[in-house]
Amino acid sequence: MDEIISFVDSLGGVLTIKPARGDGSPEVSWGDTFFYYAPDGVTPTTTQPFATIVTKNYPGDDASHLDRPDTFRVNVAAGKEAFIRWTGHAPREPATADIDPSTADTVIAHPVYGTVAWLAVVNPGPHTEGAIRELLRMAHHLARSRYERRAERARAT
Repeated sequence: MDEIISFVDSLGGVLTIKPARGDGSPEVSWGDTFFYYAPDGVTPTTTQPFATIVTKNYPGDDASHLDRPDTFRVNVAAGKEAFIRWTGHAPREPATADIDPSTADTVIAHPVYGTVAWLAVVNPGPHTEGAIRELLRMAHHLARSRYERRAERARAT
């Protein structure tokens, strides 16, 4: 996890949030990591993170069995093109192959947010190391592009 966090932080303009006891964040998020494109260092209120690392099951999101020891999942807002390339189907289309969402070191459609083009990897390892870096770079690029479009619209008004 630390390697992934360092990698994402190196992409530039990233605000990394690690909720913990006592910081006012919901208890369910403690120990997880959320990545936003926010070059001003201010947590965005109108956008979702472009990637997350979760270390436990969330309500309604337990298919990856993150309650196992030393298990975490990297979630990436990959965009439609990358989603199709990795899964073979559009985000809102049914999967053509069933992949167990608890399988480690495999790129999968996110078990809950796959319909909005999120991909996920449980315990990235040698098989997905390059893929997860590529996906994180792409998600960062997409988030940066959205940020810049919003900033341009704000300047125009």
